[in-house]
Amino acid sequence: MAADRNLSVLPAAQGGTTADHPSELTTNRVLRNTYLLLSATLLFSAAMAGLAMAMGMPYLGPVVTLVGYFGLLFLTYRLKNSAAGIGAVFALTGFMGLTLGPMLSAYLQSVPNGGELVMTSLGITGALFAGLSAYVVKSRRDMSFMGSFLTVGLIGLLGVIVVGLFVDLSAFQMVISTAVVLLMAGCILYETSAIINGGQTNYILATVSLYVSLFNIFVNLLAILGIGRDE
Repeated sequence: MAADRNLSVLPAAQGGTTADHPSELTTNRVLRNTYLLLSATLLFSAAMAGLAMAMGMPYLGPVVTLVGYFGLLFLTYRLKNSAAGIGAVFALTGFMGLTLGPMLSAYLQSVPNGGELVMTSLGITGALFAGLSAYVVKSRRDMSFMGSFLTVGLIGLLGVIVVGLFVDLSAFQMVISTAVVLLMAGCILYETSAIINGGQTNYILATVSLYVSLFNIFVNLLAILGIGRDE
């Protein structure tokens, strides 16, 4: 069960090949729409997590979580160029919020200073995202060179998750969680760079990719802080 925290580690989308001369107007529009939709989905996901906690919803299990995540992710890809795609994004992020609720309840009810751990993880996640995004937006640096490394890392991480469904990897949770945080930070740099440099022009896919990265950074920081305090 140690790897269950990382069930949704795969970012939904990565930017494509950087365009030679992206339109600044188009870039700004995609970036603005991405951040607006990301903000809305984060709030909605938090509301769904709160609802799950209020209802005492139990942990759904790895199979249900994986099927629900990849099913809604596939739906989002299919609808990415239509208005219905926005609804699919909210369905996906709302579902992920529901899966987060039972974990947060466990921390708040069973772990001493669990509320402090949750708020600390949330604060670090927000600060990390703000710092990484600001760096790329201001520098406009092309991070496309990270694509191959991130792809290999994500495939390897998915393999670890599958193994974790059958083998207890709790002894390696600190290492796994740290690797996830670093990998997701790289995905934020890569995706933001793709938007800035014209490689990603679909704000729906960009939103889902950034959301999934933030989700996994938060969850794994929570695990790291809990392990660091012997919880």
